[in-house]
Amino acid sequence: MAITKSAKRAIRSSDKKRVFNLRRKNALTDTTKAITKALTTKDVKGAEKLLSGAYKAIDKACKNGVIKKNTASRKKSRLALAIKKAKG
Repeated sequence: MAITKSAKRAIRSSDKKRVFNLRRKNALTDTTKAITKALTTKDVKGAEKLLSGAYKAIDKACKNGVIKKNTASRKKSRLALAIKKAKG
């Protein structure tokens, strides 16, 4: 348990940041899963519509430091490639 005043403040701060980070990470996984689900049901048009939302979630997670820059690039690239392959 934190003893000093500054340590208690740091705990409160990190708890707030944790909530924001979890929210960003959940948004990222939800949009990615929605695209993969659309692709498994052969709904390429729906997946293309969801792609911009996924890009937005990935970029926000990268900007806030939830994921690294190269990880964000890799995720976007793989989503786009999966849609391209599903098109034919």
